[in-house]
Amino acid sequence: MRRFLTTLVILLAVLVAGITALVVLINPNDFRNYMIAKVEQRSGYKLRLDGDLRWHAWPQLSILAGRMTLTAPGASVALVSAENMRLDVHLWPLLSHQLSVKQVLLKGAVITITPDSAAHRPENAPIAPAGTPEPVDRSAWSYDIASLKVTDSLLIWQRQPNEQINLRDFNLDMEQNAVRQANITFASRINRDQRDLAVSLSGKADLSHYPRQLTASLDSFQYELHGSGLPAEGIKGEGKLSADYSRTNDTLEISNLSFSANDSQLAGQASAKMGDIPIYQLDLNAQLLNLDTLMGFTSTGGSGGGQRQHGANGKPVIAAASGEKPPSVLNGFNGQLNLTADRVIYHGLNITGFKTQADNRRGHLALNTLAGKLGDGEFNLPGTVDTTGRQPRFELRPSLKQVALGPLLQAFSLPQTLTGLLSVDGQLSGQSFTGADFAQNWRGAGKMQLDNARLEGLNIQQLIQRAVERSNNNVSADQVTETYSAVKRLTAQATLDRGHLKLDDLAGDSEAMALAGNGDLDLPGRQCDVNLAIRVLKGWKGEPQLTEALTATAIPLRVYGPWDNLSYQLHVDQLLRSRLEDEVKKRLDAWAQKNQDRPQNKNVQKLLDKL
Repeated sequence: MRRFLTTLVILLAVLVAGITALVVLINPNDFRNYMIAKVEQRSGYKLRLDGDLRWHAWPQLSILAGRMTLTAPGASVALVSAENMRLDVHLWPLLSHQLSVKQVLLKGAVITITPDSAAHRPENAPIAPAGTPEPVDRSAWSYDIASLKVTDSLLIWQRQPNEQINLRDFNLDMEQNAVRQANITFASRINRDQRDLAVSLSGKADLSHYPRQLTASLDSFQYELHGSGLPAEGIKGEGKLSADYSRTNDTLEISNLSFSANDSQLAGQASAKMGDIPIYQLDLNAQLLNLDTLMGFTSTGGSGGGQRQHGANGKPVIAAASGEKPPSVLNGFNGQLNLTADRVIYHGLNITGFKTQADNRRGHLALNTLAGKLGDGEFNLPGTVDTTGRQPRFELRPSLKQVALGPLLQAFSLPQTLTGLLSVDGQLSGQSFTGADFAQNWRGAGKMQLDNARLEGLNIQQLIQRAVERSNNNVSADQVTETYSAVKRLTAQATLDRGHLKLDDLAGDSEAMALAGNGDLDLPGRQCDVNLAIRVLKGWKGEPQLTEALTATAIPLRVYGPWDNLSYQLHVDQLLRSRLEDEVKKRLDAWAQKNQDRPQNKNVQKLLDKL
């Protein structure tokens, strides 16, 4: 054991002495020009190293450099700049005065991906004759570093003016083997528009055919998004995918996509054809898509519907100084979306069997299908969306069949005064797909039908019968205890004009009454004015002729005022007086026709003329 320890100490002493001698005898600055030449030879980029290079022996034999920059050909701004760079090198190649770098470490670097840092053609470069094919760029980026680590750095990414994105706390660890199979871990934080996004991921990449082709798999992806306009708890989730990029075809294929956001999950595949006008294809499906948790909407359970929660800071996003609305992202690409969801929650509505099929052509979006089921009913909202103008333009053709009206009213913060099963066929147009904008700015027309309708808080049959009892002692009515009015089927022609809903040809019937009329509803002001002619068909007691007359008489009723506190007008006295006069006139006229030869006939005729 003692001999083994002695041998081990001798070996360590020799190794330390060798490394010390190597560090003393070999000057790392001898490799400066070699590194600069190799980088330019392989990529065309210019490497600049300021200050002296120096050795660092523990815990890894390394070369330490001061400030460094890496600049693309013709660029005015460096692609990468760092105050410190460390190159971990292999020991044995140094014995033959060769440099073999196994890891590059950058700390506190600034990576700039902007038009100014991109490669540019020299101004004095010769111009090829017309019709000559472009030369093949054989000095394109070819990643050839065994291990790269970037820590505590900043990445500046800008593709368009005023669209700069800063990735702070940028950390990247990338290792590749001899056949260029790479393992990658990445973490960063993005702050923009008063929102903070933290991202971390790990995955694998096949760089054996890079830059012509790149295959990668994202094995783990986590994110958290907080800030203005988001739920107080933020949006967070995870995901994974596989990707295949072909530079030859300029296409990106994504498969095995899985993504979550709070309690929502999405899965599917996607593809992209790059170019001046990109073409995207998305095929997604979800078990649950909870839009309420993503938008910060919480149902209050009352007539007010619900309210939206904002982020913790509660600050609005500052608009551009010019006041002009930026163009829609839909204007810059063509694409198709196919989305299915087993369950969607929107403003408290539980939608099942949801399907969306949309086709975008640079801002001209065709909603071929926007359908689902609400309870036992179903809906479809096909139409078009035009975002190429100053304001978006929605054109929808809603079709609802037997959809419960109560939950719809609650979802859009309207009182559930009228309930039933709603069916609608019509056309609508507007500029924003929100409940507030629908109540104020949309226009359209259609046919409405409400089955098993109930008007809560007002029993029209009881109202009319009690008024008649007070006006005539010869008639009475059955006692009714319900506090609502029920109509088996209610139909109307509806016209919507910027918050004003007009109901024409209003008609309804049930076992107890029949009605007809028209009405006007002020949606923003939450007011209504409805005029009805109602015949109460049963429940009368008294003289047969009088009850028969009341059954056949259409009694006018006006319901008006705020939805939460409706008022009514019912003029039964005048109506009954008119009805009795008509009955008396009818009987006198019949007597006069039968007794034309009697002298009293002249007096009867005079009385009829007065009536």
